[in-house]
Amino acid sequence: MGVVLVDAGGTNIGSVRYALQRLGVDAALTADAATIRVADKVILPGVGAAGPGMARLRELGLVEVLRSLEQPVLGVCLGMQLLCAHSEEGDTACLGVIDAPVRRFVEAPGLRVPQTGWNGLSVQRDHPLLAGLDDGEQAYFVHSYAVPVGDWTLATADYGGAFSAVVACGNFHGMQFHPERSAAVGAKLLKNFLEL
Repeated sequence: MGVVLVDAGGTNIGSVRYALQRLGVDAALTADAATIRVADKVILPGVGAAGPGMARLRELGLVEVLRSLEQPVLGVCLGMQLLCAHSEEGDTACLGVIDAPVRRFVEAPGLRVPQTGWNGLSVQRDHPLLAGLDDGEQAYFVHSYAVPVGDWTLATADYGGAFSAVVACGNFHGMQFHPERSAAVGAKLLKNFLEL
C-alpha cells in the first residue's frame, strides 16, 4: 500500500503530503483502519491540541489500530506527542506506544511559549532515522509542549533546557519539529523514514 497519512484533522497534512511528493512519494490520506493496517509506512501528522487530537482518533476508531501497528510509524509535531503516554495539555491520555510524558515549557525571561522558529538538533545516538544528520543542523519548531529526554530520545534541541526533538521506540518514531518546513534537513529525515 505504500505510505499513508492518517487523516486525523491536523492542519499540516497538506504540507506534509507535498513534502513527500517532492521526494517522489504520493501518500494516500486516509482514516480507514484497513488501509492503515496494510500500509508499508504510516505517518501521523498533527497541529493543534492533544485533547482534540486524541478525541478525533477515538471518533475514527483508530486508537487501537495505531497502537497495534508493526510497520514503521512516524508522528510529526502533535503526532509525535500523541504517540506518548500522557500530555499535560488538557490532562490527556495519549496512545502510550512511547512511555514518555509530554510537558508544557516553563515560561522564563527571554523564553517565549510557544517556541516558534529554527533550533539546532543534537544527535544523542545513532539510528537510521538520523542518517547523514550533522550535530547542530537546524529544524523548524512550533510548540508549547515537549517530551523530556529519556531512553526514547534520538536527538535533542534546547529551549530553556534539553528536550526530545526526535524519538524512537521499536517501530514508532517521532519528530517534534515540522520536517515539511525544515528545508533540506526535513527532507533528509523524511527520506530516511521512507527507507526504514
